[in-house]
Amino acid sequence: MKPAPFRYADPGTLEEAIAVLSSEGAGAKVLAGGQSLLPLLSMRLAAPTTLVDINRVPGLDTVEATGDGVTVGALVRHNALLHDAAAARVQPLLARATANVAHPAIRNRGTTVGSIAHADPSGEMTSVLALTDGHVTVATPSGVSTVEWRDFFVGPLETSVHGPAVVTSAFFPALPDRSGTAFAEVARRKGDYAVCGAGVVVTLDADRRVAAVRASYVSVGLTPEVHDLTDAVVGQPADSADWAAAGALARTLVDPDTDIHASADYRRLLVGVLTERTLVAAAAEALGGTE
Repeated sequence: MKPAPFRYADPGTLEEAIAVLSSEGAGAKVLAGGQSLLPLLSMRLAAPTTLVDINRVPGLDTVEATGDGVTVGALVRHNALLHDAAAARVQPLLARATANVAHPAIRNRGTTVGSIAHADPSGEMTSVLALTDGHVTVATPSGVSTVEWRDFFVGPLETSVHGPAVVTSAFFPALPDRSGTAFAEVARRKGDYAVCGAGVVVTLDADRRVAAVRASYVSVGLTPEVHDLTDAVVGQPADSADWAAAGALARTLVDPDTDIHASADYRRLLVGVLTERTLVAAAAEALGGTE
């Protein structure tokens, strides 16, 4: 199919983009990479009156890695973030999750912030934003504001941002000291949406015992969720902790749906398996960082 007719605007500044969105009203949509939006247009599941292409807006295509975390601009492609060594050092989950996003052709064009703004619960980067306790920056006619991830995602493909607005960046806090991460997913074919995915962070205390465990999942809930699994393994030596118990706890905390791709029971099983598997890897990384 072909998209329904629409008007096209390519503003040269962020202010111009906001002005166009304001004048065009609720029918306007922002276009960055388009890897999520364009298929919806082609299938006529979305029919905006105007596409506002922000690719000429300067300053939105940068990745800034500092000791506090990584800021990813709205025009940064998945592939650019995947190969950004400084960002990977500050927050390793970024490269690990981005490597699982679709196929190389899509990663070359699709944007990380666009994926987050799309709010697809099957998207890897929404899960990572939640797991790292990140936030997004949103520009509106009244100014620029910060929205924490908990307040940003309100439903599948739905965020709390309404009216004329552009999500200009996402911020992922740095990995805590004495911590390790891992990310894994199961898909019918490599590059397809995950049937289930898991990202974890394990933090150790000064005695190399488990101090904190956090996990977030892909294709499991309607919105990103973060689950604290610390109680299952707290105080245990990291190299011999009962990670199976943490996986078992995770299975009790999730409430997946059944769809054409997998049953709820199968997804719950995968949550346990992937949680245990990723926690083993994350703990080994954390141990390596304490040597």
